[in-house]
Amino acid sequence: QVQLVESGGGLVQAGGSLRLSCAASGSIFSLNNMGWYRQTPGKERELVAIIISSSTANYADSVKGRFTISGDNAKNTVYLQMNSLKPEDTAVYYCTLIKGWNQFWGQGTQVTVSS
Repeated sequence: QVQLVESGGGLVQAGGSLRLSCAASGSIFSLNNMGWYRQTPGKERELVAIIISSSTANYADSVKGRFTISGDNAKNTVYLQMNSLKPEDTAVYYCTLIKGWNQFWGQGTQVTVSS
C-alpha cells in the first residue's frame, strides 16, 4: 500500500551535516504525518521530527535548532537536513508515515557521527 525508501545516511565528523531523503510511493495523498525516527542498539525507537501540516512540524528537543524537516509534495519526498551533528546523533534513521490506524516504515539508513 505504501513504500518508503530512505537514502542519504553515512559517516560524518562531529559538527558536519547530512541530508536524509525519504521517497514515498503507493497511496500517498499528503506528506502530513510523515517524518523520521531513530534507534540505537538496546534503545527504543524515538521520534526525531515529523510534519504535522504544511506549516508545522514537531521536533525532538535534542535536535531542535539543528535539524530541519521539509517536504516536496510533487516528489512525495520528505527530507531531514541535519546540521551540527553530534556523536550522540549516531543511529539508524527510519522514515515513517502514519496513515489512519497504520504506521509504515522504511528500511532505515545508518548515520554515524565520529568525534
